[in-house]
Amino acid sequence: MTSAHPFSVISFTHCFKLKRCHSTNNTLHHHHPNLIATMSSSDPAPNRNRSFGTESKLSGNDQTDAKPLLSRYSSSSGSFKQMPRRRVPGKPDMRRSYSRDIGHAAAETYMITRLTITLLRYLGVGYRWITRLAALGFYAALLMPGFLQVAYYYFFSSQVRRSIVYGDQPRNRLDLYLPKTLDGPKPVVAFVTGGAWIIGYKAWGCLLGQQLAERDIIVACIDYRNFPQGTIGDMVADASQGISFICNNISEYGGDPNRIYLMGQSAGAHISACALLEQAIREAKGEEGISWSVSQIKAYFGLSGGYNLCNLVDHFNNRGLYRALFLSMMEGEESLQSFSPELRLEDPSIGNAVSLLPPIILFHGTADYSIPSSASIDFAAALQRLGAQAELILFDGKTHTDLFLQDPLRGGKDEMFSHLVAVIHAGDEEALAKDATAPPRRRLVPEVLLRMASHISPF
Repeated sequence: MTSAHPFSVISFTHCFKLKRCHSTNNTLHHHHPNLIATMSSSDPAPNRNRSFGTESKLSGNDQTDAKPLLSRYSSSSGSFKQMPRRRVPGKPDMRRSYSRDIGHAAAETYMITRLTITLLRYLGVGYRWITRLAALGFYAALLMPGFLQVAYYYFFSSQVRRSIVYGDQPRNRLDLYLPKTLDGPKPVVAFVTGGAWIIGYKAWGCLLGQQLAERDIIVACIDYRNFPQGTIGDMVADASQGISFICNNISEYGGDPNRIYLMGQSAGAHISACALLEQAIREAKGEEGISWSVSQIKAYFGLSGGYNLCNLVDHFNNRGLYRALFLSMMEGEESLQSFSPELRLEDPSIGNAVSLLPPIILFHGTADYSIPSSASIDFAAALQRLGAQAELILFDGKTHTDLFLQDPLRGGKDEMFSHLVAVIHAGDEEALAKDATAPPRRRLVPEVLLRMASHISPF
């Protein structure tokens, strides 16, 4: 359902990293008019098309920390046009960055608090989610030694480019994790973080970004609107627009536009799978005006994701993500099938969209109780049945957070990480040789704390 993340140690409240609360869709109005009445916003409401994965338009005035030029797509010619490549931006002004971050945090405090209260009112007094919230606090405290080290890297490393704007909607930002040396175009992983569709935030991918950057891989962690700031249609649209920005602009940061990989974890795996499939459907139908193509994605990695929402509603309800809340996030029960990639594959109206999909690799732990491994098993089977290139890798005894958090914090050899790097570096003999001689990753948390955290984990 979700995963614990490095910065949850600072405050669980700050997990609700939301900029502005926009008006939600008709589903929320229908199910919870009182909740809507409590959610006001000074920002203009975004134009929303509730179709699966619809993209919103880039604003021509968007700025990034490094101010890259935005590429444009020519719908009349049907080809991608990219602006001339610029040199990699230099090290940002750290004093200006810190001042901006402090001001940004202060401006968000009121909004975060108000949205947190709104969610608590919406959830009510529920035994399941309250006990899990308490467990999350203890879990984060046990892993604090690692979280603090990751947080230091995130805020102070010159290899991290934070909050690059990729669109004109709230939360349309991404973080870039760059290798120490950019001596040639590097492979790129576009990563969509998890967070139960409620507490996702781009910084949750910091540990993955840091470790992949050590292997000469650029990582772009895409932020997106969470509930109640947005619903699933907004999340998929944001992810798709973030992917578009990466495909069209990553060369300006030293990335190889011909080696882009898409990855998502937990709720992020679901969102990114929706975005990928919807893009394939649009291309199969010959729609014009698309800003990126599935042909630009070399492979998709789904980590501990759920791909059939109809099978997960009751499971989530039993674990504290109550049915009414989940259906509101997913825009009503009637939308569950539209936002279930496994079910969408069976729709004959999508044409040859499945044949356009890149290779798909799904990772899942067999001891995952947040999203059972059967979710990935069934999705892989559906893909293979329809002729897609899909691979399923199960990790015996691993939980929802082991693959993404505890194992990386443990250091040393990590089977999932090794497989990920091997796929990305396949065909690059020099990179594979470096991987073979790379020193073991450093342990960030003592083993005794990791074992205690595993026993108390709410996931």
